[in-house]
Amino acid sequence: MSVTSLERPAFLERLSASLGVVGLIPILLVLLVAGMVVVEPRFYSLPNLFNILRNTSFLAIMACGQMLVMIVGGMDLSVGATAALASVIAAKVMSTAAGAPGLDSTVAILLGVLVTLVSGAVVGLFNGLCSTLLRVPSLIVTLGTLSIVSGITLVITSGIPVYGMPQDFMSGFGRAFWWGLPAPAYVAVGVVGFVWLIQRKTVLGTHIYALGGNPLAAAVSGISVNTYLVLTFVICAVLASVTGLLITAQMGSGQANLGGDRLMLLSIAAAVIGGTSLRGGIGRAEMVGLSALFLSTLTNALNMLRINSKKELVVLGFLLLVAVAADSFGRGKAAVE
Repeated sequence: MSVTSLERPAFLERLSASLGVVGLIPILLVLLVAGMVVVEPRFYSLPNLFNILRNTSFLAIMACGQMLVMIVGGMDLSVGATAALASVIAAKVMSTAAGAPGLDSTVAILLGVLVTLVSGAVVGLFNGLCSTLLRVPSLIVTLGTLSIVSGITLVITSGIPVYGMPQDFMSGFGRAFWWGLPAPAYVAVGVVGFVWLIQRKTVLGTHIYALGGNPLAAAVSGISVNTYLVLTFVICAVLASVTGLLITAQMGSGQANLGGDRLMLLSIAAAVIGGTSLRGGIGRAEMVGLSALFLSTLTNALNMLRINSKKELVVLGFLLLVAVAADSFGRGKAAVE
């Protein structure tokens, strides 16, 4: 028997074991939904549920990319700025292409999506190369990238929203319903499922976990550490660009201030609350998706209860601290045992 189990009452051990199997997030989500159904009947109206689903989709996609970077021991603070850059580039390219002779709306949309995803990959490549080749901590690199990318978006737009995108992009995708559900929900399920598949069924996923668990051992075993580090940053930035595309399609304009620091903070919170360790080596896409659903539901509930947005940040920060403390407690317990 471990020292920890001797020091704690038996009921705490049973509670800890139960939470290890079920997880805390599903329990909190059920309690939150049950409480809101009683307090605010408008909560379970279809428009509100669809709103929660859209916001969950945006956050889950971005948080999955953040999770991959955190598994290898890093963190990307530039995801919000990358999403804003994606929004601006997509709007600029689509509006320009839509006005060009001989190009229909479908070509304009495809061109805008392609250029946007490439721009996201470039941002991720920059983050990854600076972190690996210059040996600069990812926190510092992505903080600098956040400033650079934010500046670029403001230069491109002068702070003015970009309009003129094809109507098909908004009505057929951003605001569309596919088989009764918002279109972004299917994209989010596809992304979470794809990341889950990478983690569980591919060599890439195995190497990412190995790199996060013990970088030195991974290097000794022949894994190209720098390659996989760069790749995780590229995937993270591309997924942030996908989020930017989806939000832009819903809003109908390119915005230089799309999400910003809030999106970045929420992506980190969703990853950490979903069980991703800040020390690397641990993280599951399905739990991050569930955490995104919980955070979106909580934010929606606070809005419906007319809680000030500044107080929402207090709640979010508190949850993040609790999640980090739980991670540290789990690591400490494992070390003792």
